[in-house]
Amino acid sequence: MTRPDQGADAPTQSHDGPRIPSDDELARMSTDDLVRLGNQIDDLEVVSNRERFPVPGTRAERRAERQVAGWFIIAALSGIAFLVAFIAWPWEYVGPGEEGGVLYALYTPVIGFLFGLSVFAVGMGVIAYSKKLLPEDLTIQQRHDGRSSEIDRRTAAARLVQTGQQSGITRRKLVYRSIGAAGGVLGLGVLVAAFGGLVKNPWKEGPNSPLLITGWHSEDGERVYMRRDTGESEEVVLVRSGDLAPGAIETVYPFKESQRTHPEELAEVLRSPDSPVMLIHLRPDVTVIKRAGQEDFNYGALFAYSKICSHMGCPTSLYEDQTNRILCPCHQSQFQANEYAKPVFGPATRPLAQLPIAVDDQGYLYARSDFIEPVGPAFWERRS
Repeated sequence: MTRPDQGADAPTQSHDGPRIPSDDELARMSTDDLVRLGNQIDDLEVVSNRERFPVPGTRAERRAERQVAGWFIIAALSGIAFLVAFIAWPWEYVGPGEEGGVLYALYTPVIGFLFGLSVFAVGMGVIAYSKKLLPEDLTIQQRHDGRSSEIDRRTAAARLVQTGQQSGITRRKLVYRSIGAAGGVLGLGVLVAAFGGLVKNPWKEGPNSPLLITGWHSEDGERVYMRRDTGESEEVVLVRSGDLAPGAIETVYPFKESQRTHPEELAEVLRSPDSPVMLIHLRPDVTVIKRAGQEDFNYGALFAYSKICSHMGCPTSLYEDQTNRILCPCHQSQFQANEYAKPVFGPATRPLAQLPIAVDDQGYLYARSDFIEPVGPAFWERRS
C-alpha cells in the first residue's frame, strides 16, 4: 500500500508478498533480478533446473542440434518446393483423359502436401528443440485470476529472455539459421497462398479484360451462335429457335465459326466458367415483366440467362416450370424467369445477367452482343 506522502515511483511493501520496486528500480534491474522478482510475485517455486548438456560442444549436443535443424531444413525445403509448385505447376483446367490431365489433377494435392509438410516440420522442430536442447526444469506455480499488472508483464518477458539465453540458441548457429530459413520460407508461403491469386492484373487488357467479357463476346463482328454440349468437345450442334418445347430449358454455349477447326478452342469454351447460358422457352400463357433497358433481349418466348448465380457463382441448373423459377442448389437462391430473372428467395440480391439473342435466316439462335453487365457474384467495379 502506498502512503500519501510517497510518489508514484516509490517502492511499495505488500503485507502478504515481496517488496515491489519502484519504476526507476524496475528499469535498473537485470534480467536475472526480474526473473527472481517475478517468481516471488507469481508464487512460482523452481524445484529443479539443469542444463541438457552441462558441457557445451559435446557429440551428444551436436547430434541433438543436427536432429533439430533437420526438421527446420525439411520445413524450408518443402516451403520452397511449395512456392515453386504454386507458381510453375500446370494449374489451368485439363479434362480427364486429355494430355496434361494427370498433372492438373495433382496440382491441389501437391501444393497441399508440400505446404502441410512445411508446417508439420516446423512444429516437429519446435517440439524437438524443447525436448532435446532447452534446460530441464520443474516449477510449481499458484494460479491467479485477472489481468496481469505491468510488473507481471515485465517479469514474464524477462523469463522468456532468460529462457532464450539458457537455451543457447545464439551459439547453436545451425539451429539458429535453420529456424530462420524455415520461418522465412513458411511465412512467404503463407503470403503467396493468401495473395497469389492477386499477382496478375485482371484489368491489363482494358475493356477486353477477362472479368468484363465472356465467351459470348464477338471479335471483329463475328457472329456467336448457341451450341449444345453433346459430350464430344469437337462436335458442333447449333440450336434453332424451334428446338425447345414450351416450358423446356437447355444449357447452351458460345460458338464461333472460326473455332470449328480448332479442337482446343472448342473444348475450352465448354470449360469456361462464364460461358454457360440457360435458354428457357416460357409457356405462351405466362405473363412476362422485362427489365428496363433490356426489353428486346429475348426472342419471342425464348430468354437466355447466365447460368452463374449472382450470389456465390454456383450453377443455377434447376428450373421449375409451374412457377417459372430458376433455382440455385448451393444456397437455395431462386430467380423469377418471367421477371428478368430477379431474385425472389434466398441470399442472392441481383438478377441473373440476361444475354440478348436473335435468330439468323436459317433459324439458328445467336447472341446479339455479350452480356451488358458482369456475370456471377459481385466485384468492386460493378455498377448495379
